[in-house]
Amino acid sequence: MTRLFALALSAALVTTPALAEAERYVLDASHSQIVFSYNHLGYSTSWGMFSGFDGEIMFDQANPAASSVTVAFPVRTMLTGWEARFDHFMSPDFFGAAEDEMVTFTSTGIEVTGENTARITGDLTLNEVTKPVVLEAVLNQVGDHPMEGKPWAGFSATTTLLRSDFNLGQFAPFVSDEVEVQISIEAMKAE
Repeated sequence: MTRLFALALSAALVTTPALAEAERYVLDASHSQIVFSYNHLGYSTSWGMFSGFDGEIMFDQANPAASSVTVAFPVRTMLTGWEARFDHFMSPDFFGAAEDEMVTFTSTGIEVTGENTARITGDLTLNEVTKPVVLEAVLNQVGDHPMEGKPWAGFSATTTLLRSDFNLGQFAPFVSDEVEVQISIEAMKAE
């Protein structure tokens, strides 16, 4: 009887399909942006953007909590729409950014909050300060890209940062300490 049970167990193990694992996706730099906004003296909302950056998502569609994301880009790729504002942001008043200074985000955990939503916790390094942040994320769509013919995924996320947490609080509270961040990315399955 023991021998029969062992044979049955062995057969079951051989025929059981392997568990799904996270698959590597890389960001489509041409369709990935981070937009930020802040209140300027109560008169207006000012906007800026980062675009064209690299990143990687280890995406487990069957178990999203087992996924992860890493992104990195140079501070000096910031787009403000006005050269004098960019120069001021790169000055010692704010970043004092070297040519090779990077902004990085590495996820540390993902909590699934709905059918297509999750809370992504991670470490953001900005202005050489690392702090935990939480992204409220949405899976927009997953499927084969109609023009590229390969697996593609799109995500959106939002968060609010405090400039002062990253030693960038100059002129607060007149220029808001809070910075609203909107993220929209596309990623393709790596070859």
